[in-house]
Amino acid sequence: MTTRDDTILVGTPDFKAHAHARYAELRARGPIHRVRSADGSAVWLVVEYELGREALAHPKLSKDPEPFAERLRAAGQHIMLAGSGFGGNMLTADPPEHTRLRRLVAKAFTAGAAERLAPRIERLSHTLLDAVAPAGQADLVAAFTRPLPMAVICELLGVPEERRADLRRWTREGMSNPSAEQRAALLSLNSYLRGLLDDKRHTPTGDLLSQLIRVHDDDHGRLSDTELLGTAVLLVVAGHETTVNLLGNALAALLDHPEQAARLMARPGLIPAAVEEFLRYDAPVETTPARFATEDLTLGGQRIRAGQAVAVALTSAGRDTLPPDESARLDVTRAEPRHLAFGHGVHYCLGAPLARIEAAVGLRVLLSRLPGLAWADPSAQVRWLPAGITRGPVALPVRFTAATA
Repeated sequence: MTTRDDTILVGTPDFKAHAHARYAELRARGPIHRVRSADGSAVWLVVEYELGREALAHPKLSKDPEPFAERLRAAGQHIMLAGSGFGGNMLTADPPEHTRLRRLVAKAFTAGAAERLAPRIERLSHTLLDAVAPAGQADLVAAFTRPLPMAVICELLGVPEERRADLRRWTREGMSNPSAEQRAALLSLNSYLRGLLDDKRHTPTGDLLSQLIRVHDDDHGRLSDTELLGTAVLLVVAGHETTVNLLGNALAALLDHPEQAARLMARPGLIPAAVEEFLRYDAPVETTPARFATEDLTLGGQRIRAGQAVAVALTSAGRDTLPPDESARLDVTRAEPRHLAFGHGVHYCLGAPLARIEAAVGLRVLLSRLPGLAWADPSAQVRWLPAGITRGPVALPVRFTAATA
């Protein structure tokens, strides 16, 4: 039966360490539950696939948090509000503002644009693996799954290589649960990008940030100062964090299922389709940011009051598309697995084509370069990110056959 007493606590380190089991328990009890987040705030959490689709496209659930700012600040949830370092972007906007903002950057993230980046992604993958292949062991999060997506998005945006470590740290801290450290990280990222935009205004290049500046400066305010900076912050954070965890979750799954890894090594052509199975099996974004009811509505048989928050557990939704015994089984040959890993509706992830290409290319190169890939300690438990809306391994300590000169 659906839970309505707010006693379920989600997003805590314990919950996230056992996320799939916890979500299975919730799905067995109903499609939507009134729960409390790790910060103590109440939210309606959708855990089933079909209801998740409905919620993600519901016209009475708003992405704009500003009308609810007083309540959110009282609960310590400031991440999306103006002045937080993460406001003024398409993620926190509803149509028509969302439509306008998305259109300004959409061309850079089409499937065709992503395909054209594939050769560069392959070269970056080889460069990263050149540094670890001779060692016979590595932490693949530190050595590969985190630096590869950051390098790709930084090249696309025109961020200098020497500042990428700072951006990785700020985005990692910025995606944690609301805290003083999270706010400081987002404001640091905000400050750096503001300075970078000023530099590019004086010395423009062919990168995406320079293109956005031209939209701002030449098109009579189609992109305001706040929107320009907010879009830059969003592109850095969302433009790589999802792919970091997509790669990390895929590798963790393959390390736990070596027979599936062997299939992909033997038939690399399976990898692009297998990416969809990885997205279903362990979505890189665990739960969506909150949406807010603009008026009373009914969802999954529950009455949602105006102003109440609703989130969708994307990780759970992917496990709801098959019978329970089958949903927990990884199958890299599965035909057209269904998932909500990139969302649904007008807010469907703009960077999905790029994330898919990065994952497919990165996995293909890694599996070809690191033969004998296995957990360094097969008895050790995977440590999952303990906070925030994303899901991914903290580290991937592995061993493999060392490359020889």
